[in-house]
Amino acid sequence: MQSFAPERPEPRALCTRCLRPVSVCYCAQLPRIETTTKIVILQHPRERFMPIGTARMASLCLPQTTLHVGMRWGEHPRLAAQLSDPARPPIFLYPGPDAKDILREPPKGPVTLVVVDGTWAQARGVVRDNPILQALPRYAFAAPEPSIYRIRKEPSDAYVSTIEALMHVLGALEGDPERFRSLLAPMRAMIDSQIACQAGSPRRSTPRQPRTAPPRHPLPEMRKRWEDLVILVGEANAWPYSTAGASPRDELVHLVLHRPATGETFSRVIAPQRPLSPTATHHTGLTEERLLAGEPRDTVIAELAAWLRPTDLVGAWGHYGTSLVIDAGGTLPRPCLDLRAAAYRFHNTKIGTLDEYALSRGPVPAPLTEGRGGLRVALLAQILDSWRAL
Repeated sequence: MQSFAPERPEPRALCTRCLRPVSVCYCAQLPRIETTTKIVILQHPRERFMPIGTARMASLCLPQTTLHVGMRWGEHPRLAAQLSDPARPPIFLYPGPDAKDILREPPKGPVTLVVVDGTWAQARGVVRDNPILQALPRYAFAAPEPSIYRIRKEPSDAYVSTIEALMHVLGALEGDPERFRSLLAPMRAMIDSQIACQAGSPRRSTPRQPRTAPPRHPLPEMRKRWEDLVILVGEANAWPYSTAGASPRDELVHLVLHRPATGETFSRVIAPQRPLSPTATHHTGLTEERLLAGEPRDTVIAELAAWLRPTDLVGAWGHYGTSLVIDAGGTLPRPCLDLRAAAYRFHNTKIGTLDEYALSRGPVPAPLTEGRGGLRVALLAQILDSWRAL
């Protein structure tokens, strides 16, 4: 009997300008608005191919815009040149306690406006990992009108899309808010076409999965094995991502373990085997002198093996710290526990970063040892104490 493979659907033709399918192209609605303001958009890689994103749309409307894609900007020569223009000093559009209201107090004279495009969680990560952005004068604003972004849920009604933010901010910087209202035209066209496509597509009927009861405790293992529980934090000499080639693997430079049952803490700084990255001191919270004066890696790995017990149950926030130890040649008792995944399963909702989740469990504790590793292991200890009280 002859069999036939199912026919594959023809790929949809894409517009080479907006990168949308031709049937939902918004290019006919794109205005061209000249500005004295230079605009730099730093787009998180996960947003690059988001079909309903607005960063590319904004770059097509505003000729003075440069769109960069990436996460680490410490060694980006073109961005460094853009931020060094004395005729247009840089300002950073990102909220914070020291941010000025740009709609009420716009800076005088032409500027270079730096904007991060991504979800709020992605933007927080980009800002956290880039001291070059943290050093810029910061501005923010409260949206004077609701967002028209009906097809993507924002965390709050006060938040707006990238192109809407540029509409409001450029109106204040250039002193002519009405001139930038046309930036909403392609956005409306994109939204209308997206809603029309969704309405015309048949909905798939999928059987409803039975609900499973949430776990009664974040970490059931700790009830019977509290004496064996060890928490681990690893800090790295991590080089920024580079478009020129693959970045070197992150190398372990600070290892902290803590045994909550006894209060024992193991803390070792490891001398890097490669040159320090530009952000190593910022990420580890240790000075360059302290890092370079660390112990040899093999010595620390041997000390770790002597400190750990075969019955230990090692837990970490995610897998990064334990992976650093394994990459450095160390061994850990298996299996290792992912405390972040345990918290997520228990609460069944987004829990944020380690710092944010620990803050929800109690006040910020004192570091158990030096550097950021000392604070992070104290935060983990606080989380376990709160779980034990359950």
